[in-house]
Formats: sequence, C-alpha cells, structure tokens
Amino acid sequence: MHIAGATVLLTGVTGGIGSALAAGLSDRGARLILTGRRREALEPLAERYGARTVLADLADPDDVRRLAEEAAGTDILVANAALPSSGDVLDYTPEQIDRAFAVNLRAPAVLARLLAPGMVAAGRGHVCFVGSLSGMAATKSSTMYNASKFGLRGFSLAFRQDLHGTGVGVSIVQPGFVRDLGMFAKTGSPTPGGVRTVSPDRVVRGVARAIERDVAELNVAPLELRFLTKVASQFPGFAERVQRLAGADRTVDTIVAAQRASR
Repeated sequence: MHIAGATVLLTGVTGGIGSALAAGLSDRGARLILTGRRREALEPLAERYGARTVLADLADPDDVRRLAEEAAGTDILVANAALPSSGDVLDYTPEQIDRAFAVNLRAPAVLARLLAPGMVAAGRGHVCFVGSLSGMAATKSSTMYNASKFGLRGFSLAFRQDLHGTGVGVSIVQPGFVRDLGMFAKTGSPTPGGVRTVSPDRVVRGVARAIERDVAELNVAPLELRFLTKVASQFPGFAERVQRLAGADRTVDTIVAAQRASR
C-alpha cells in the first residue's frame, strides 16, 4: 500500500510518538486525518500538516463510532493511541480497568471493524496497529498494559487472516522502550536493567515499512531486547525469575508513579 496520496487516519496524535508519526506520514505524502482529546494540541498540528482533525475521546464508544463516520473513506488506519496502564491491578478501580481496555484494545478494534469495509470495497487499504513488546512478554506492574497489548496483537494477526485476498493489509508494529518522545520517555526514568532504547524516527520508519510492504508483525527494538522478549514469551516462568534477579523493581516503581495520573 502506497502512503503517498493516501488518506490516513492517525489516532493518539497529541502524544509523543503520535506527533512523530504525523510528521513522518506527512513527509511521505499522506493526507492526514488527526484525532485526539485536546483541541489546543490538535489545531497547531492541523495547520502544520494541512490536516483534517476530529476531536474524540477513544474511551467513549459514541466518540469512536462518530470518529469512524467522520473519517469515512480512510485508506490507511494507524491506530497509535494508548494509555500507559502501568501499576498493580489491585491499585486499579473497575472504571480504570474499563478505560484501559477501551482505549488500548476496544477502540482500535472497533475503528478497524468500521473502516475496513470501505477499504475492502475499494480493493485497497491498510490497518496498522501500534502495539508494544509488552504484547509478547509479561512484566511486573504492567498487567493491564500487557493484557491490552497481548489482545491487540492477537486481534491484528487474526484480522489479517480474515482480510486475506481482499487487497487490505493488516500489520502490528511493536516498539520497545522509545527515547525522547512517548509514554516511557515522559517518565524520565532509566530503562529497567539498562536495556537500550530506540528513536521515535525508527518507530516511524517501522510503521511506514509495515504499511508499504504489508508486514504482518514488526518489532522495533535493539537486537538483545527482541531476543529477550522472544525467550520470555516462550518461557514465562524462567523470565519471571530473571526479572526478579535483575532487581529492576525500583525503576519499575518510578515508572508506575510517573504514569499513575494517566489511568
């Protein structure tokens, strides 16, 4: 699927990586529809990229449906919006659990369901979910985030099979820790265990590659983190013990404290 000339709906544009994606997709010739919850953050981006904007709260099912209606004719959906959703489950209210799943899993799934028929009718299009390596391996104090990203990965890989032969591709791009921009960078914390980070531009290039080459799954992280994630996904009990021995609890606590207000 060519990005140049395509109409792209990008969610979560007012967050850190979202702004980098907007710039990267615009540079590649996309016609952007940008959505977020804060009008004051959307308006400068609309002017900068000549984009159309739709104000929407992805935790609200009515807003999700309205967004899909206003973005009818979208050629490419880049579902990037997500809540950090860190912290122990026992610290969450039922309402916070609902919001985590609504934004991180339900909204991208519903947007894909509502926009894909138009793509199928046109015989072309692409749905790209921005997931996380947390959708492959579980870690302490990330239960809600792990659950939503595991679900998003499963939805993406199966939905891709559902749409096989229609001309519509589906991808999931899964970054590790991203520096400079995004939910991890905002915490100001070092990475657990001192693992290396990737740049926002590398995530943008990963999304572009996934769309243009119809890649099923693309993991954007240093080689060692991709290897450790694969090991953890296959041997979760072993990975749990290694994480404890690594003594990353203090770093994790710092991240959770910094992200608490985003639940």
